[in-house]
Parts: sequence; C-alpha cells; structure tokens
Amino acid sequence: MKIKTKLRLGFGFLFVVVIFFGAISLYCMNEISVSSKVILKDNYESLKFARSMRAILDDNKLPLSKTAATKFFAQLRLEESNVTEKGEGQAVKALADAIRLMTSPSVDLTMQQQALKKAQLQLRMIDELNMNAIVRKNDQAQKGVEKAATYLITAASLCFIILFSFSVNFPGFVANPLREFSEAIKGVSRKNYKQHLHFDGTDEFSELAREFNAMTSQLNQWENSNIAKLQSEKLRIEAIIGQMQDAIIGLNEKKEILFLNQVAGQLLNMNEKDVIGANTQELIRKNDLLHQIMQIGGNDKPMKIYADGKESYFQLERREILVPSYEDQQDQLLTKAMKTAGEVYILKNITQYKELDEAKTNFIATVSHELKTPISSIKMSLKLLDDDRVGDMNIEQKELVQHIKEDCGRLLKITSELLDLSQVETGNLQLNFVKSDPRKIAIYAMDTVRFQAEQKSIELELISRNDLPKVNVDTEKTAWVMVNFLSNALRYSAAKSQVIIQIIESGRNIEFSVRDFGKGIDEQYQKRLFDRYFQVPTDGNNKSGSGLGLAISKDFITAEGGKIWVESAIGEGSRFCFLLPIAD
Repeated sequence: MKIKTKLRLGFGFLFVVVIFFGAISLYCMNEISVSSKVILKDNYESLKFARSMRAILDDNKLPLSKTAATKFFAQLRLEESNVTEKGEGQAVKALADAIRLMTSPSVDLTMQQQALKKAQLQLRMIDELNMNAIVRKNDQAQKGVEKAATYLITAASLCFIILFSFSVNFPGFVANPLREFSEAIKGVSRKNYKQHLHFDGTDEFSELAREFNAMTSQLNQWENSNIAKLQSEKLRIEAIIGQMQDAIIGLNEKKEILFLNQVAGQLLNMNEKDVIGANTQELIRKNDLLHQIMQIGGNDKPMKIYADGKESYFQLERREILVPSYEDQQDQLLTKAMKTAGEVYILKNITQYKELDEAKTNFIATVSHELKTPISSIKMSLKLLDDDRVGDMNIEQKELVQHIKEDCGRLLKITSELLDLSQVETGNLQLNFVKSDPRKIAIYAMDTVRFQAEQKSIELELISRNDLPKVNVDTEKTAWVMVNFLSNALRYSAAKSQVIIQIIESGRNIEFSVRDFGKGIDEQYQKRLFDRYFQVPTDGNNKSGSGLGLAISKDFITAEGGKIWVESAIGEGSRFCFLLPIAD
C-alpha cells in the first residue's frame, strides 16, 4: 500500500471520529434544549395567567367593574388556550362559570361572594397543577441532561482513546523511517559509504531505501577508485607551489601551517619539514618577519625585506580559502554554505618595479628642476620684450608675447607640481606644522587669485566666524590647496558669477570648502578626480591642467591628518572640501 493511500485512510478515520463525536454532541444538546423549552412553554405561561387573574380579584371589590371584568376575561381566554395538564380544563371551566355568576347583574352580593371563593379555589387548583407539572418535567429534564451527559462523556472518552492511540502510533509510521534516513545521510556526510537501509514492503520508503543503498554502493566504489588519483593530484599541486617564484604560505582554519614553498622558507629562514603542522602563534614568537606578515594581513603598502643580498620590496596578499559546506538545518534537509578552510599569504617580489618607479620619480624630479631655470629665463625675456624701453611692438606681436607668457606660466606650474609629486612619492615631503588661523589661510588664498577673479568679474565671498579655533598645519601647503581649489572654481565659473569660500567648525575639525556655480561634474568622474594625471573631459572652452593639482592637494591634506572630498551635480556647480583637525 502506498504512503499516500495510508495517509488518506488515516485522516479519513480521524474525520469519521470527529463527525461521530459532533453528532453525539448535537443530539445531547438538542435533548436538553427540548426539555427546557417544554417547561417554559407549557407551564410558565399558565402560572403567569393565573397570577394576573388573582391580582385582578384581589385589587377590585365586589361587584367587579366593567374594566376589571374585561381584563379578567382576557386573561381567562389566554388560559383557556393554554390548557396542558390533566384536570386543568375542568378547573378553567369551573373558573369561567364562577366569574360569569359573579359578574351577572341579577345575582345579589352574597351569591357573588360565594362565586368569588369558588373562583379563588379554582385559581389555586390551576397553580397546583402547573407547579406539580413543572416539578415533574424538571425531574424529567434533569434525567435527560444526565442521560445526555452520560452519552457525551462516553463518546468523548471513546474518541479520546482512539485519537490518543492514533496520535501515538500513526506519526511513527512516517517519523521512524525518516529518522533512519536522517541517520544514514549523516553517516554519508561522514564518508561512511558501507551502511545500508532495510525496509520491508512496497511503499515509497522501501523504494527509497533501495535507491539509497545503490547510491552508497556507488559512492563506496568512487571513494576507493579516487584515493590514488587524489594523492597524485596533491603531489602535483605541491610540486607547482614549490616551483613558484613567489613566497607562498598556507594555513588551515586552526592557523596551522599547511604548506610552505622554498622561496617562503628562504625569506623566513625556516625549514619546510620543521614547520608543517606547527601553530603560527608559536612560530611568530621566534620569527619577527612571520609576525609582521600575520599582523599586516595584506595591504597596498610594499614590505621591505632583506633578500638576495640586498633590500628588496615585496607586495603581501592575503586570500581566504572558501569551500562549500553542506549542513543539516531545522527548516530544510540540506543547506549549502561557504565555509572558511584556511588562508594563503603570497609575497610577490616587486623590487624590479619599485626600482623602475624610483628611477621614474627621480627622472621627473631632475627634468622638472632643470626646466624651471630656462622657463624662468624665458619669462624674464618676455617681460623685457613687453617693456616699451626695449622697443615698440605691433598688436600681433603683443598677442604672440601674451600667448607665450601664458604657456610659460602653465609650464612653470606643471614643473612645480611635478616637483611636489616627486617629493611625495620619494617620501621627502617636508611639512612645517604651525598653529594657524583658518581665516588667514583662506584670505591669503583669496588675495592670490583676486586679480584672476576681477578679470572675469567673479565675486569672492568668505563665510566664517572670527573666533574659529586654530589648526596645526603647514600654512604654505594648506594655502596652496585653497589656491588650487579657487583657481579651478574660477576657471569653470561663468563671468559675473560668484564663488563662496566657507570655513566652519565641525566637531573636532575645521572644514574648508570652495563652492562654484558652474556646470558641475558628472558623477562618473567624481571618484577619479583626486587620481594622478586624471582630467575631466572638457568641451574645449577651458584649458586643462596637468591632472596633478587635486592629487597633490590630497597628498598634502592626508599628510596633515585631514580628509578631502568633492560634492557636485550637473547644472548645480561643485563644492570642494577638506577637513583639518583642531590644534590641541
């Protein structure tokens, strides 16, 4: 029998039990309801009518008035239509005769009084008949309730026993095989491929057990056939790692040495056979270089290590090893997740590239320094040419001289920027820290570019407090950054516009900002603005610089312990900012 059929039969049986119990409950409640309604309907109304008629007789004197007689006969007619008990009809008829005699105009007062007594006697008889009936029917209803309760308790007990037995035994029909399957699957996860499941029958569990046994047999064959292959692959990987020119160190999740190639052993002055399986926490106590490698964990700054008889530079990279892991979860049978199996440290020898970079930097510094002298001489010669005492020039000659002046100025600025860049790259940047007033730095920068602003009729506005805290910076370098910001703002601002310089206190820092109202910078270029040699594409109306100004500004501000950034949107202008810490 299939599992689906068994489940349907089991739940159908539960459905029948529930319907049976519901039918018994409805029957018992109906019996109780009927008994209660009989008492209320048949006898309570008669007592109420008799009480109303007695009240009329007690409240009125003989002979009865016409109004009282009318009310009495109305209640009498109601009682006549509600006769339910044996003897109650004769009493109602005798009551009616007595009332008619009592209300007859031809009867004297004595006969009326006798008729009144007879009527009161009949009313008491009606009360007694109905009260006895209520007591009798109440006993009958009580017996019915007790009988219904007995049926209900019996049915409930029977249903409870059946359901309890079903709830204890039926879940095991599904849970027990699933438990065996769960244990078997856990065994497979522990690479126990020799276990088998045995189920008798033709249901799905038996079919699944046969398939599971076939699977474990195949896995066992695969395991046995692939051990040699895995060993071969392991040896090949170890040979590849050993022949690599980069130093490689592998650790497992317990921070133990998994492998160490020959280059790494020479750098660390360690023997591979002695350290395999050793814990790095113990090794770093005896090896400073290994301690430095583990502490750094990989960054962009090269490491200087004495190797190959000279000081060499190595780039450290750390890579985490992630492997898929399959774990049991409560809400699902199997979940795939990535688990850390260890980490690999790679030391790449970049000495050759470092030497080439230093040679490039030295070449740029030398060329820039050598170019400053002839450019200065050319500027002096141009100044003499522009002097009327040397001789007059026509308009075309003056325009040519002016263009040469502008190009010389650009060349001189580029050579100065290249010299500053070479100082930063070689680590020879000298900063003269002094406590300075932020307003004075901004005012100095504004005075430097004021002539350039007046030529385009651009208004320079400074917004700041007069009592700002001082900053501990290199005044000349910081002012150079402000001048660079202002020059760029003036270059990309329209004539007769405005450039706002704002200095505010922000926490434990002073924030400098220069805002223009030009066309703004596209978001795709903002992240690269402070990269060396990067220039935002222009439409040709503005002359581009060398692409070094903002990069050098970032180096200066970073060296002073600050932060630099830009805020811009197309059509809204740009705001260049930097933060500097307040002096203690």
